[in-house]
Amino acid sequence: MPETLNPADPGFAHDPYPYYARLRARGPVARVALANGTHAWLVTGYDRAREVLADPRFSNVPPPRAGRPKPDSPARRAQACLARHMLNSDAPDHLRLRRLTTAAFTPRRVDALRPRIERLTDGLVAEVSSLLAREGTVDLVDAFAFPLPVLVIGEVLGVPEADRASLREWTYRVGSPTDALERGATDEAWAALHAYFTTLIAHKRRSPGDDLFSALVHDASEGGLDDGELLAMAFLLLFAGYETTMNLLASASLLLLTHPRELAAAREGGEARWAAVVEETLRHASPLEGTTWRRTTERVDLGGGAVIPAEESVLVVLAAAGRDPERFPDPDAFRPARYLAGTATGDGTATDDGARRDEGGERDAGVGRPAPHLAFGHGPHFCLGSRLARMEATIALPRLFDALPGLALATEPERLPYRPGLLVRGPRELPVTHAARH
Repeated sequence: MPETLNPADPGFAHDPYPYYARLRARGPVARVALANGTHAWLVTGYDRAREVLADPRFSNVPPPRAGRPKPDSPARRAQACLARHMLNSDAPDHLRLRRLTTAAFTPRRVDALRPRIERLTDGLVAEVSSLLAREGTVDLVDAFAFPLPVLVIGEVLGVPEADRASLREWTYRVGSPTDALERGATDEAWAALHAYFTTLIAHKRRSPGDDLFSALVHDASEGGLDDGELLAMAFLLLFAGYETTMNLLASASLLLLTHPRELAAAREGGEARWAAVVEETLRHASPLEGTTWRRTTERVDLGGGAVIPAEESVLVVLAAAGRDPERFPDPDAFRPARYLAGTATGDGTATDDGARRDEGGERDAGVGRPAPHLAFGHGPHFCLGSRLARMEATIALPRLFDALPGLALATEPERLPYRPGLLVRGPRELPVTHAARH
């Protein structure tokens, strides 16, 4: 194993799973050196991951000395402001912030978006088809996986469509390791995001609409949100609302294009099979590689010799937990049948807190109830937008592949660049062609 983990390394970004497997072989929790000069504890085992995510001794408030020491600057102050979101908070602040946004993601409100998502998907598929006819190849990330979720979350939040390209670039930078970018690129992005959301919130104060940002700006219940909390909430909901779903769509498309039998089975199996494809993608290629950083508030003994001192940085690696062989037989295989009807997630839904009634895991290949994946987290920070993400994917994927049955990769999978870092994961580009046109 390398002495130091470098999340900016392109080779690691493309395929981190062998590293995580070697790390997990040492134990479900291990202390590693990071390229930024610090050390952290990585949780790679499934059972320990669930424990840590639900354990209040692991605080979501970032450790004050995380990363390299950085001088004060406008960009640092902007970053500190935008980082005040609910993923970086503990109870009772977290509960207050979460309650203020829960109403926008109720099953009724999410399900009401279905017709709009279907229309947006059909329009994007038509554009992809037109681009293929004119140019021969299309980047499926730029033309499909990115615009669909950003259009959807933009409507929910009230973000103008014209701003989506700039927002994508800024959020890409702040979600990537600084070492992977040009000098100053991250600072510029934090400052730009702060300025953008400051302007947007001022606009919502003057001219509120029927969207979540307007509701948050004018909501005085439970004290409402102060200006800093509003800025942080705006950033979090936008970033979480499209980054993860973009990676889910891109990774699912790539897996189907490289597993033609599974694609054929999905086409023949209907809605249940497509739902299983989505669940297996979430397990096999988690759009969130890791959670946000946690820190221990006291010495924690996780058993098996894993004792983490107080005030240590801890990262739950969701991508590694999803491939724990103790919970998922043949974990590196893409096998949607694990999640067909009759299993723990066969209906494509989850409880609000991500809890499952069956903790037994998969008993054997294709039989029994699979362990629930952790792609949406677990415990008090379980993803509010999980239902929306699942619905977008189960609508978009069959429409894309039914309309373009000859879709094929236009490059070798090994050549695809991946998003660097330990937070979000997915192919940055996915060039495709249409075999029927050649």
